[in-house]
Order: sequence, then structure tokens, then C-alpha cells
Amino acid sequence: MTYLILGLILLTVTLSACAQLALKLGVMRSHVQSALEGGLMDALVAVALSPLIWLGLLIYGLSVGMWLWVLSKVDLSIAYPFVGISFLVTMAFGAFLLNETITPARIAGTILIAIGCVLVGRSA
Repeated sequence: MTYLILGLILLTVTLSACAQLALKLGVMRSHVQSALEGGLMDALVAVALSPLIWLGLLIYGLSVGMWLWVLSKVDLSIAYPFVGISFLVTMAFGAFLLNETITPARIAGTILIAIGCVLVGRSA
């Protein structure tokens, strides 16, 4: 696997985590929370009008486009385990940007996922 491919895999995974962050921030907005409690139509309108949710979807779209290119160059069995790295990035976003509590069990599980990604990457 070339450094270019590895870099694009890591960028794609990071973009996916960024999309998750934008979506989370979008649904955390008070007007979206109120709409989600108000019923299906209110929720759909609030979500459809949320810039952060649209940003998250846009980032996902970019990530998917890049992922398709990566899959055209690398075996799926090599590329897909790197998706596990998104657990690391997403957990870091949750802890540092959203002040979420991270338990030792969650840290241990995430480290195991990362170790698996490294082992798969080294086999390429």
C-alpha cells in the first residue's frame, strides 16, 4: 500500500468522524431537540433546516466519494478495517469537543480496535 493510499484512507476515516461531529452538533441545537420531541413533521423540518446537519451530510458525501476511489485501488479486506480508526477520532471528538465522559472500558475497546487496524495495515 502506498503512502498516498494510506493517507487517503486516513483522510476518509477522519472526514467520516467530522461528519459525525457535525451531525451531533446539529441535533444538539435546542430548536432541533424541541422539534424532535414535537413529532415527526416538526423533526423533519428542523433537521432539514439545520446547517450543521447539512454540513455533516456534505462531509459524508465527500468522504464516500473518496472512499470509492480508495476501494478502486485497494482490496476491501485491507481498506475496511481502517474504518475502525474512526472510533478513535470520534471518541476524541466526543471527549475533547463535546466534554463526553470516556470510561476505561471504552478506552480499552478503542485501543483494541486500533491495534487491529495496525495489524491489518502491516499485512498489506
